[in-house]
Amino acid sequence: MKKAWTIIKRAVVWLLVAAAIGMMIFTIVAVTTFDKKDRKIFGYMALTVESDSMAATDFAAGDVIFIKDVDPAELKVGDIIAFISQNPVSFGDTVTHKIRNLTTDENGDAGFITYGTTTGTSDEDIVTYDFVLGKYVGHIAKVGYFFDFLKSTPGYIVCILVPFVALIVLQVVNCIQIFRRYKKEQTEQLEAERAKLEEERAESKRMMEELQELRAQLERQQVRTRSEPESVEKQYGDISSENQGQ
Repeated sequence: MKKAWTIIKRAVVWLLVAAAIGMMIFTIVAVTTFDKKDRKIFGYMALTVESDSMAATDFAAGDVIFIKDVDPAELKVGDIIAFISQNPVSFGDTVTHKIRNLTTDENGDAGFITYGTTTGTSDEDIVTYDFVLGKYVGHIAKVGYFFDFLKSTPGYIVCILVPFVALIVLQVVNCIQIFRRYKKEQTEQLEAERAKLEEERAESKRMMEELQELRAQLERQQVRTRSEPESVEKQYGDISSENQGQ
């Protein structure tokens, strides 16, 4: 159970780390590329819809739409295009409307008459090729609100600062755990070495006692060996004295 809990805990930590890193990367990419007319990824651009002019048929305010690079000459009636508005009321804004007709402006430049499907009213200005940003290819509903949140201060705090701090905290906790584990292993190793030294000291003491006992036995044996000839000589001397008396 302890091993299983450790595996689960480690998996959760790595999931949180991956989520934090993914959120930070996604947030940075979204903030630096979304709604930027001059920044495209593999020929695609992401825009947040600001109005419901196309809500009747295709997308609504708060949706994120994807625009693909295209040769304006290949566009046809019914295509939805993103373009830079030349209308004095919305000059410079990005508008995404449907092509109603192909036409030319007063200078003879090719362009399009566009309209929003919600009202069905044609836009006042002709969109010439120079102001076309690309062709609409798809959308994600209501995700734009989330991207707007990312661009705000609370969004920065929640989606970048908090995951970054959480990642740092996780790494600090991980380092502390590794340090504690290292100290524990080091302490266990020192205790094992101390126990081994005590065991070796006890073994040395035992061997020394055995050597001392062996030395004592040898000394006693030497004493007995020296005393035995004297006893034999005395015995023979007594026997000779008896023989002479007889």
